[in-house]
Amino acid sequence: MVYITEEMVRGRAEHNECEIFSLEEVSLHQQDIERIEHIGRWCRDLKILYLQNNLIPRIENLGRLKKLEYLNLALNNIEFIENLEGCESLQKLDLTVNFVGRLSSVESLQCNVHLAELFLVGNPCTEFEGYRQYVVASLPQLKFLDGTQISRSERIRASQGLEEVKRRVREQEREYLKTRAREKEEARRKAAGEEKGNEERRPGSDGRWYTDINNTGPALEENKENQEAEENIQKVNSDLDEEQREREFWHTPCSFTPESRLEAHRHLEEKKRAKEKEKEKKPKAPRTLITADGRVMNVNEPKLDFSLTEDEENNVIVLDLGVYRHMDTSLMDVDIQPTYARVSVKGKIFQIVLPAEVKPDSSTAQRSQTTGHLVLSMPRVEGEIKVTKAVTRPPRKSQTRNSSSPEDNKRDNSAPQRLEVDPSKSTAFDLANIVTKHPSTRQGPLETFRTDPPPTTGPSSSSEGFVDNSDVPPLI
Repeated sequence: MVYITEEMVRGRAEHNECEIFSLEEVSLHQQDIERIEHIGRWCRDLKILYLQNNLIPRIENLGRLKKLEYLNLALNNIEFIENLEGCESLQKLDLTVNFVGRLSSVESLQCNVHLAELFLVGNPCTEFEGYRQYVVASLPQLKFLDGTQISRSERIRASQGLEEVKRRVREQEREYLKTRAREKEEARRKAAGEEKGNEERRPGSDGRWYTDINNTGPALEENKENQEAEENIQKVNSDLDEEQREREFWHTPCSFTPESRLEAHRHLEEKKRAKEKEKEKKPKAPRTLITADGRVMNVNEPKLDFSLTEDEENNVIVLDLGVYRHMDTSLMDVDIQPTYARVSVKGKIFQIVLPAEVKPDSSTAQRSQTTGHLVLSMPRVEGEIKVTKAVTRPPRKSQTRNSSSPEDNKRDNSAPQRLEVDPSKSTAFDLANIVTKHPSTRQGPLETFRTDPPPTTGPSSSSEGFVDNSDVPPLI
């Protein structure tokens, strides 16, 4: 049951700075309110009150609203017009689609001398013979009834033969009250039957024993298996019964009464609570960001566009995340790790694995002033070896060598060669003194050379001349 609270009224008084003592208009429609209360004490200056589309069965606690001009109680469960004598300024009353069957109750509105408009469309009393004539004759201050203006001639005709009209209206009221009594009794029996049926559907109400403490060993296991099978069957049957009851509830014809309207509302509330309980029982599993073996996952919960580029000149990895342009930066949280980057956007996680190790302390996060994108600049770790494309070089001309080691024969000509810097492993000759300057000639940097046969003791260089070697090609 929903009650009218001070917070409810104050929450609908934003235009009045949340002050309710001086409030002149308040809307409490579609709140499932089942009783009118506190309004007459809290809002004495109220002029307009909206209470349509609720579950209010009676008009009450409104006698203190002396300034009330418009009262809307459409789509409720009101069956009798009453307790409006204190609303001295009432000019318009809307009771559309209620259950007013006592047409004689409109006579209580004779004290509301300023009442000019009355709406009773959709009530059972509108089907009475002589309905409009009776209301027009009973309320001489009315100017509009059900949206239709009351002319002077209609008022004169309504006053003629009023006693006969009243007699017929009272007879129809008695018939209606008898019908309502039968409907109430039927609704009471139906509610009692439903409660009994719910008790019978409870587990264990069939009188069978599902466990037996005397059984042991294989018999106990067999009983457990049978019990599980019966529970599964009962679950399937209960689901089928629930679907069948749901179908029967909405497809079974019934009379339009306050009880049936209240029953439909209760049914919808139960379905809503059941769905909420199912959501509570089955919480959404958290998304895996890092697996048990330490592997980082790529996640894009907010479904944002992004681009990951590598600036090789500055040795920086740049992540451009297309966040919403007008989103406040306080709704974002950035966490950069050496191997991955994580961004939380309104609680949703965006995570991406980086192609290389970066420096979290030197990384920066900025918002673009034009697009609003979030740009993360993450410098790589120093000393990292960059992977570059291999450049193919043209093969060198083969040169014949008289002496070569087995290691030299195994070398691949296409592979890059490195120079030997160890003198003990070098087989080449010292070429520093290949060109010697003759003391008698001064013709330039190149002098004539003397080609003497090499000594028998081995290759050596002499300060007096040039030692010829067959492995060294001649200079051209």
